[in-house]
Amino acid sequence: MSLTDIQNLYLEFLKNFPANLQPIISIGMAVLIVFAIIKVIKKDWIYLIVLVLLLPGSKPILQNIWQGIVVFIKFLLNIK
Repeated sequence: MSLTDIQNLYLEFLKNFPANLQPIISIGMAVLIVFAIIKVIKKDWIYLIVLVLLLPGSKPILQNIWQGIVVFIKFLLNIK
C-alpha cells in the first residue's frame, strides 16, 4: 500500500462529510496522529534512544520517517 493509496482512501473518507466539516475532521485526524506518535515514543522511548546512539546511520532513516510524517500531516491539513 503506497502513500497515494492512503491519500485516496482518506479523500474517499472525507467525501462522506459535508464540505464545511471536512477541515475540522482533517485537523482532528492530524491531532490524533500526532498524539498517537507521541504516545508510542513515550512508551518506547528507550528503544528510540538506543537506535539513535548505537546506529549512526539511523539519522537519515529517522529524517526520512519524519519527512514522511510531515508530508502526511500536511496532506491531512491540505497545506501545499
